[in-house]
Amino acid sequence: MTTSLNTAQAPVTTGPMITMKSVSKWYGDFQVLTDCTTAVNKGEVVVVCGPSGSGKSTLIKCVNALEPFQKGEIVVDGTPVHDKKTNLPKLRARVGMVFQHFELFPHLSITENLTLAQRKVLKRDEDTALKTGLSLLDRVGLSAHAKKFPGQLSGGQQQRVAIARALAMNPVVMLFDEPTSALDPEMVGEVLDVMVQLAREGMTMMCVTHEMGFARKVANRVIFMDKGEIVEDATKEDFFANARSERAQNFLSKILVH
Repeated sequence: MTTSLNTAQAPVTTGPMITMKSVSKWYGDFQVLTDCTTAVNKGEVVVVCGPSGSGKSTLIKCVNALEPFQKGEIVVDGTPVHDKKTNLPKLRARVGMVFQHFELFPHLSITENLTLAQRKVLKRDEDTALKTGLSLLDRVGLSAHAKKFPGQLSGGQQQRVAIARALAMNPVVMLFDEPTSALDPEMVGEVLDVMVQLAREGMTMMCVTHEMGFARKVANRVIFMDKGEIVEDATKEDFFANARSERAQNFLSKILVH
């Protein structure tokens, strides 16, 4: 791995990749998202942060309808997620998702993990899927582990495989749901390095994370959430230097001390 957190990201191109308008969601009588409105431009890296239970993960899971929402609109690269006629499996094939706990198939080899969805969803032939998978495995620095199984890899290595698997689907946007929170501290950097490289290459990204160093160096914008609402939506410079809300100021005072 040769990437560094000091590497600048690619310039943001114009035009929205994701738009959210007044998105609200309930679990029974409990409202978990309230009138969330924002947009993510093509090539933009947006970090979503906030205290535990603030709705961060729920918000990004609504982007590819892993979490259904009852009110509002979400459009991803021209596809209306909220439209009942939308082919959601087709949409999800174009929206890469990396979870906190890797979600690799433990009974399949790393190579099989990388090629399965390519063959089943994208209908790629075995040779093309294998070539794509191995190329991306090399990109995340794990070529030597192609024949191993997930249980034989460290947590950081498994998460890098999960990123490679998502990239194998040629996504137009990548969603990261606390991708480093389940890792030992020494493994965090290797995953962030891969994410930094993606940002440099212009991948549109929404990242739920507490890694404020990553946010400061790579994010274009920071969304701060509390109690299901978007409290702040600002450039990273404005957020870290001059957070407007008292709730965000308190959050930063605690998280930036360490």
